[in-house]
Amino acid sequence: MRFVAGNAVGLLENGEQYFPALEAAIEGAAAEIFLQSYIFRDDRTGRRIAAALERAAARGVVVRVMVDGFGGRDFVARLLPRLRAAGVQVLVYRRELRMLSLRRHRLRRLHRKLVVVDGRRAFVGGINIVDDYDAGVLAHPRHDYAVVVEGPLLAPILDSAQRLWRLVAWASFRRRDSQPALAPPLTAPAGALRAAFIVRDNLRHRHAIEDAYLDAIARARDEIVIANAYFFPGSRFRQALVDAAGRGVKVTLLLQGLSDHPLQAYATRALYPMFLARGIRLFEYHRSHLHAKVAVIDRQWSTVGSSNIDAFSLLLAREANVVIDDAGFADGLRASLEQAICAGARELRVTDWQRLPLVRRGLSWLAYQLVRLAIGVAGYGGSH
Repeated sequence: MRFVAGNAVGLLENGEQYFPALEAAIEGAAAEIFLQSYIFRDDRTGRRIAAALERAAARGVVVRVMVDGFGGRDFVARLLPRLRAAGVQVLVYRRELRMLSLRRHRLRRLHRKLVVVDGRRAFVGGINIVDDYDAGVLAHPRHDYAVVVEGPLLAPILDSAQRLWRLVAWASFRRRDSQPALAPPLTAPAGALRAAFIVRDNLRHRHAIEDAYLDAIARARDEIVIANAYFFPGSRFRQALVDAAGRGVKVTLLLQGLSDHPLQAYATRALYPMFLARGIRLFEYHRSHLHAKVAVIDRQWSTVGSSNIDAFSLLLAREANVVIDDAGFADGLRASLEQAICAGARELRVTDWQRLPLVRRGLSWLAYQLVRLAIGVAGYGGSH
């Protein structure tokens, strides 16, 4: 992980802030757009962003969209044909052809959410191209974050977007795309922040995001705040948090209360007694779906990205996070997390677990064992 100075990094909370900023950047594009997303849904928000991309292509902008073949099945069936008809270049990362296949490579997905516009502005975070309100099921929006980046950090972000486009183009068509960026990165200083761009892939950066977390946790002296949607850390990560709490660091975890993956939710809750017994504070967010993947450590180090703290993100998927070394940015993110806790979370205590019926506790233990077994069967046991 290499920090570079001179960046402007803005925090975007929820789709309410993210999508207008993204749409405005697309509308202002003059040369080239890269957009990569796990989900690109055919809903009100997806159609709105698709229309902006079509307008960009119509005025001569080269638009390159990549969507995961599993998370974007809805996109492949509905939006892909219309975007290609409008002149948008579209690639599908590992197209899902056989739903019942148990081959391990099916789990290696494109999970990052990244957009680069004209080499001048980049968006990185956890927000998919999908409506914030889950088609009206919940009264409050999905809680999530992204950052908008300008400055020298654009160089590695754009390079990563280009590299993945070339790789998937070759895998899809056996044809190399070696043309340089139509809009080279604008790397002049745009602000005063030190920041780093880190990715997780299956080649050179297999443990980069996890290692960045572990290094920051090991150096923590005062406070660790982690908000994570799918939290099922391996033994190294669990031990790092326990060690931090043991040396007096205040550790707070904000996790999902409403889950769209019940098995993993039950498995995560099997870890609660161990964390609570060691003084780690646990909050479950119930106001809506928590989809955040962020952390703030010692009010100085913070990260925003697509990586959950589970085997899928840390061992299998392609992910992208931005790490920011700045007290002002950290304070802003921390204040947002505090507001989320106050407005929509419930703190769990040791007695809450003890009062649960034995059946509920047994289900959590069973789910924990099943998830561990699934990780092992997939060949990614190790520290998990």
